[in-house]
Amino acid sequence: MGWIALAVIGAATLAALLMLRVDRRLWSMVGSALMLGAAGYALQGRPTLAASPADPALSMSAVDPQMIDLRNRMMGRFSGDGAYLVAADSMMRIGDQRSAVRVILGGIAKIPNSLLLWTGLGSALSIHDGNQVSPTALFAFQQASRISPAHPAPPFFLGQAYVDAGQFGEARRYWARALSLSPEGASYRTDIAQRLMVLDRFLAIQAAMQRRAAGR
Repeated sequence: MGWIALAVIGAATLAALLMLRVDRRLWSMVGSALMLGAAGYALQGRPTLAASPADPALSMSAVDPQMIDLRNRMMGRFSGDGAYLVAADSMMRIGDQRSAVRVILGGIAKIPNSLLLWTGLGSALSIHDGNQVSPTALFAFQQASRISPAHPAPPFFLGQAYVDAGQFGEARRYWARALSLSPEGASYRTDIAQRLMVLDRFLAIQAAMQRRAAGR
C-alpha cells in the first residue's frame, strides 16, 4: 500500500506543479526530492504507525508574479486601464478580494471597452467566488472576448481560472484556443505552449489511473 500511496503522491505533485505554476526549470529538483523521499521510505518507512494531525498549511497569495508578468506581456501595463489592475493586485496581496473587484469595476465604468480590465475582472471574480468560474466571472471573460475576439488573453486566463478550480478538461480547451490565437514570435507563446504540454501530461496520467481503477 505504501508504494501505491507514493504513486498517488507523485501524481498529486504533478498536479501541484501545474496549479502552482512552478517554473519548469525547477521540476528536476522536485523530482529529485521525490526520489529521495522514496528511498527514505524504502529504508525507514513504518506504515503501521498511527497517524497524527498535521499543522495546516499557510495560505498563499492570490497574486502570482508569473501570471502578472504574462498578463503584462500579453496586454501591456503602462496604460490608464493598467493602473486599475496594479491597484487591484495590491488589494489581492493583502487578501481584500472584494476591494480588488470594486477597483476593477470602477475602471470599467470609465473605460468600458477595456480588454485588460474585463479579463482582469474575470480573474478577480473567479478568486473572489472561491476559486471557481462563477457565472459572473465567465461573463467577464466572455465580454473580454467580445471586445477582442482574436486576442489570446481572455481564453488563456479563463483556462487558468479553470485550472485553479480543478476543472482541467475545460482548462485545456481554452488554453488550446489561446495558443492558436497567439502570434508566432510572441514572447508569451512559449509560456502558453509549455503550460498546455504540462496539462496534457497530467490529463494523460489522470486518464491512465482512472482506467486502472476501472479495470480492478
